[in-house]
Amino acid sequence: MTETPPRTTPELILHNGCFTTLDRANPTATAVAIQNGLFLKVGGDAEVMALAGADTRRIDLRGRRVLPGLIDNHLHIIRGGLNFNLELRWDGVCSLADAMGMLKRQVAITPAPQWVRVVGGFTEHQFAEKRLPTIDELNAVAPDTPVFLLHLYDRALLNGAALRAVGYTRDTPAPPGGEIVRDGAGNPTGLLLAKPNASILYATLAKGPKLPYDYQLNSTRHFMRELNRLGVTGAIDAGGGFQNYPDDYRVIQELADTGQLTLRLAYNLFTQKPKQEKADFLNWTATSQYKQGSDYFRHNGAGEMLVFSAADFEDFRQPRPDMAAEMEDDLEEVVRILAQNRWPWRMHATYDETISRALDVFEKVNHEVPLAGLNWFFDHCETISEQSIDRIAALGGGIAVQHRMAYQGEYFVERYGAAVAEATPPVKRMLDKGVRVSAGTDATRVASYNPWVSLAWLVTGRTVGGLQLYPQRNCVDREQALRMWTENVTWFSNEVGKKGRIGAGQFADLVVPDRDFFACAESDIADTTALLTLVGGKVVYGAGDFARYDEGAPPPAMPDWSPVRRFGGYGHWSEQGAPLQAALRHAAAACACANDCNVHGHQHATAWSSQLPIADLKSFWGALGCACWAV
Repeated sequence: MTETPPRTTPELILHNGCFTTLDRANPTATAVAIQNGLFLKVGGDAEVMALAGADTRRIDLRGRRVLPGLIDNHLHIIRGGLNFNLELRWDGVCSLADAMGMLKRQVAITPAPQWVRVVGGFTEHQFAEKRLPTIDELNAVAPDTPVFLLHLYDRALLNGAALRAVGYTRDTPAPPGGEIVRDGAGNPTGLLLAKPNASILYATLAKGPKLPYDYQLNSTRHFMRELNRLGVTGAIDAGGGFQNYPDDYRVIQELADTGQLTLRLAYNLFTQKPKQEKADFLNWTATSQYKQGSDYFRHNGAGEMLVFSAADFEDFRQPRPDMAAEMEDDLEEVVRILAQNRWPWRMHATYDETISRALDVFEKVNHEVPLAGLNWFFDHCETISEQSIDRIAALGGGIAVQHRMAYQGEYFVERYGAAVAEATPPVKRMLDKGVRVSAGTDATRVASYNPWVSLAWLVTGRTVGGLQLYPQRNCVDREQALRMWTENVTWFSNEVGKKGRIGAGQFADLVVPDRDFFACAESDIADTTALLTLVGGKVVYGAGDFARYDEGAPPPAMPDWSPVRRFGGYGHWSEQGAPLQAALRHAAAACACANDCNVHGHQHATAWSSQLPIADLKSFWGALGCACWAV
């Protein structure tokens, strides 16, 4: 058999652009040539176009800004993909009236016994009304269809039909670390609270119907498509509760095996059950190999859960939980296994009290099994101290931050005060100290998966509700924020030099956003979407002038009543035009409650929480001792 000769000319050239390469030796360019999935040449139009052959495809960028593809350092894409088609997204919706209108429309087409689910990615503070819907409002919109609404890690709202579906009655016992709120007669009202353990929220969600396998394949493709629409070309999956290995990885593995992944994914293995963590990692280190897989789907080590006794809770409506006394012993057993097998790890840690205790363990193991060369890191680190930052740097670790404060900042300020919130997390200080720092979302159940909301938070210091959390001295500039979303992430997946910049020899992953990230108003950053997204030199998303190059869209979302068919993802419903806006507002005005208010014809209680007389981060901690947390 005659072998195909290697290609001598590029498959694709993008020209007449304004490239921000993040390559300090060649920071700007107007054109790139792509061959075999890599950047072949990055430079001026004339020198790049001279490489073109007769069959080289050319795309005129018409002067548009081009950025390296965005890489999320902490995304629950595997779990999120299995459920994406089932979920109505309130991410980016600015009005509760509009959100309720969407809910009403979805209820009308959702067949029994299916649920309507709004599962994270939003906060009440993003709404003009600054509140959540009441359960009476949910019952008015959906008297017979189960509705489950998850708000951050702190609460879930269930209408009457959902309570009936899950079987919660006056005889249902209170869960450990959670509360089923009841009325005067002892009957559940439909409000579930994490106090402080969110297991009740996710255990309840898990009772809902699941998609069949072929629909899960379709759903995961649509979630990737949505990320491509926002310029995401890669991510690190952080595992997650109710995400079992290897069973829940079948879908993503099949998509990888059949060449249907439209972003690059590195995955961490998350321990499955309390008290079985050591057994999990002994098994996995014996049966899995670090970095096994391909450049599109590869193993990335352990975490974000290493041991349940070391997992702190990040609901800022609740006091910080104290970790169990056995935390150090449990953690040492697992970290020693990982270090001996040269597996890196990531560890969820919200509070410095948890981080400092974990560092005691890491330093102890390091004396016997050196950690040098292991790309281990902490996730989140909202209240990390300078001393802990220095200790991480000395041990050669990293810090992966996410924009959870953009969604929970108001609650943090209410509990601890604005002064403490000014450097929570202290991103600028981490960078100034030379620690490896990258950025991501922790989507989908708390913050939205939209990378531009994270970038806006890093640059402006504002929450999605508009609260100014950080003074300018604690914010980063746009280039630094972009580096945290691109080249900086590559250390956390051990892929330095392979991606994250637009440079010869790196993966040809890039995004052409619909506005100039470096010139648009700060208030416009969060609304950015992609006009063109490439992964490995292939167009995985195209819109506007570049729509004709988009050939990889998945089949319509399954099932046919999926909210994705009607509302899409982040803010996408607003692109469907005035008729939809009118329909949403008409639906919101027709919810049929008898009482009046100034929102849409109803009067209900508007708040469940009160101001707490606490202004000091070290005050009123309590000893809650939770052994599990929401992820």
